[in-house]
Amino acid sequence: MTVAKVLKTEKARGSVLKEPTTRPYRRIPAYLIRRLQMISAAVMAEAFEDEDMPLLEWAVLTIIDNHPDIDQSRLAEIVSIDKTNTGRLVDQLEAKGLVERLPDGSDRRVWMLRCTALGLKTRKRLLPRALDAQQELLSCLKPAQRELFIDLMSQVVFANEKYIRPGAGRRKPKFAAEHQQRTGTA
Repeated sequence: MTVAKVLKTEKARGSVLKEPTTRPYRRIPAYLIRRLQMISAAVMAEAFEDEDMPLLEWAVLTIIDNHPDIDQSRLAEIVSIDKTNTGRLVDQLEAKGLVERLPDGSDRRVWMLRCTALGLKTRKRLLPRALDAQQELLSCLKPAQRELFIDLMSQVVFANEKYIRPGAGRRKPKFAAEHQQRTGTA
């Protein structure tokens, strides 16, 4: 059974909110945000399951479509993926003929990214699936609640953007922590 079918079934039964919420961890934002991210990724993956379009490639293609002639460093920043992995994703999209790299006229070291005609056609074809998946994800909320939910999420994200960086939240390598401890640098 797909995630979308489970959500519809649970909603139809009225049991979406019947899960006991008295457990303390069920009220911890980090726990809920992580769970919601996992659910969102699964819903989007199901929407594209018959396509050769992993979620991160879709995210990169979406940003390139919305920011034509973006450079790869800025793309990495917007998508919040390190530059090396962003480069790999662009390589994969380029190999599929969905994006192209064009030299920057003012800096030969910089490549500008743009969707190809096939990339634009693919975005146009897949966009309704992506939007439907997002609507399905939020279908347990009334329309006004959806808007409020998105507004509140945006407020939390914007207020905490200083923490958005590749690798944020990962443990530092043991040798680096030990070095910092020995040298007194942090």
